[in-house]
Amino acid sequence: MKRREFLMMAGAVGMTGALGAGSAQGEESKDTVAYLEWWRYRLLPGRKRARMVQFVSKALIPALNRLGIAPVGAFVPRYGEDSLTLRLLLPHKDLQSVVTVVDRLLADEEFLAAGKEILDAPMSDPAFVRLERILMVAFRDFRKVAVPPQKQSGRPRVFELRIYESHSLKKGKKKVEMFNEGKEIPIFFKTGFHPVFFGETIAGPGLPNLQYMLAYGSLEERDEAWRRFGADPDWHRLRSDPQYAETVSKVHDLILNPLPASQI
Repeated sequence: MKRREFLMMAGAVGMTGALGAGSAQGEESKDTVAYLEWWRYRLLPGRKRARMVQFVSKALIPALNRLGIAPVGAFVPRYGEDSLTLRLLLPHKDLQSVVTVVDRLLADEEFLAAGKEILDAPMSDPAFVRLERILMVAFRDFRKVAVPPQKQSGRPRVFELRIYESHSLKKGKKKVEMFNEGKEIPIFFKTGFHPVFFGETIAGPGLPNLQYMLAYGSLEERDEAWRRFGADPDWHRLRSDPQYAETVSKVHDLILNPLPASQI
């Protein structure tokens, strides 16, 4: 298949996804997204880590915004993962945005100039180890990336990324259903959480899995929220529903700090 034909097909698929997102929530809003993407950089130690943070902050995030990709989240591990990683969360309106983002970045002269030190690094002195991309479909009942109130008011914040792996495709879909049809998402709001996104991973490691992110003002606030969630009667009814039994075989729980340039 020729590249032009592929991009046209991708655009059509993406438009279908975006329209589906709007119909799931009623009238489509300007912040509705169809896809969510992680860019996970594996970093090198020392000064190169600081150089990558500067590249992301001064060159990459502004360029993504010029492409209409916003808000962009930028995070480093607090604990629960190798410290030499840097994650970017990109919301996409459609699939065409996903498949063309790199080409569009490399056509941006301002990005090429601002990121020259990283983009033109020689093979003998690379700026990072590798970039891994992970693609998710936004959950039907949460088609957005929500900027947490702590960010909006300029208060400190910490994030929790939870990844639920399943042992079969059927059970993975059932776990997604638990959040949508089972109404698990409203329980998060009811018990005082600040969800950022919910997504089903369609390309990346550890499939099948789903991922979601929560924002807090502190780790103490996190502990209190989970206590309320664990005691909630609606959660007890949902978790005891036999149709959702044995849907998660492994849980990854990562605590992340935002970079100063993070828009989430």
